[in-house]
Amino acid sequence: MDIEKIKEVETGVRKELYEDIIPFWSKRCIDESGGFIGRMTNDGVVVKNSPKGLVLNTRILWTFSALHCFDKKPEYSALADRAYDYLMKYFWDDKNGGAYWMLDAQGKPTDDNKRIYGQSFTIYGLSEYYRAFGKEESLEKAKAIFNKMEEITRDKEYGGYFETFSRDWQKAKQQSLSGGDTVAPKSMNSTLHIMEAYANLYDVWKDELLGKRLEEFLFIFTDHIIQPDRYYCQLFFDEQWHSRTDGISFGHDIEASWLLYRAAEILNKPKVLEKLRPVCVRLAEVVYEYGMDEKKSSLFNEANSKGVTNFDKHWWVEAEAVVGFLNAYQLSGRQAYLDAAINTWGFIENYLLDKKNGEWFWRVDRQGKPNLQEFKVSEWKCPYHNSRACIEIIKRLGAIKSI
Repeated sequence: MDIEKIKEVETGVRKELYEDIIPFWSKRCIDESGGFIGRMTNDGVVVKNSPKGLVLNTRILWTFSALHCFDKKPEYSALADRAYDYLMKYFWDDKNGGAYWMLDAQGKPTDDNKRIYGQSFTIYGLSEYYRAFGKEESLEKAKAIFNKMEEITRDKEYGGYFETFSRDWQKAKQQSLSGGDTVAPKSMNSTLHIMEAYANLYDVWKDELLGKRLEEFLFIFTDHIIQPDRYYCQLFFDEQWHSRTDGISFGHDIEASWLLYRAAEILNKPKVLEKLRPVCVRLAEVVYEYGMDEKKSSLFNEANSKGVTNFDKHWWVEAEAVVGFLNAYQLSGRQAYLDAAINTWGFIENYLLDKKNGEWFWRVDRQGKPNLQEFKVSEWKCPYHNSRACIEIIKRLGAIKSI
């Protein structure tokens, strides 16, 4: 273990968090008409009258709440309040409960479906806001979504949760994660993030049913989602958990490798932790062996049963890779994972940080050339992955140094 290299990475991560990510989102993404902007081009131009997505708003809520838990500063409270107030005023459905998927620039719903992916991030943001500031209303709203999901959206026969419901919580005829994804009633992506949200909620509200569901999620992954021979997470499923594609998402696999273990830690059942430990390490191992580039410095985006199909390097994939490999190192002690985490952070610094216009490029190609047409801010481009990665990296490197 190279302590000096670890200190160097830690210093770089702190610099990125405090001098780039936080100022970018706190100073350049405020919408004077309320909340935060919906879109910004890569070169920093705010797109007028752009839509506002639930995922972006709730991830901003989570980000500034989490930052307050990590490093209490008054400005984080004001920014979290701003995101929370906008969520409650415009996204929240007072009549039916839950939150709308998409609004126009004036705050009117343009897609009022209750997509479960969006509801999960609403729980995630609300529970973190409660953890940070103790606002009971936010916890009650999170509980209300949990109860609605358990009552209506859970598949009581085969387990898991269906993807899409109408404004008044009627099951939609066409099931898909976001409207543009593979048509399927269940997905790995939604399942992962419902589990993540339930774990965050359980961490602040030790409800018996919630704990039971959290444990079920862990075994949905081991029993249905993780392909038993090649050990990757299958992506889309029918009601009975038969896979509908052979696609592989390296970013989701490495993200799952540490989120599964985090959920098991929060559940705090020794036998479950014991079972999940090798599962999480094995997921990271397969990503390390098949998903990294030749230099073991970053992750490719996607593959299928025949090999890599998308060689681009996406901002969120690389952020999750650093955390996932640090987690694998902490669980296994294998030096190669620590090296992979450090190397991937180096790739982020060299190629993904936009040193001219701020924040991170959405993606770069195999040679590290950025795609300048992608948004810097959008319904999906947000501060959740990279700010969370920075917080996790700082914490984990601190723990590793102390060993």
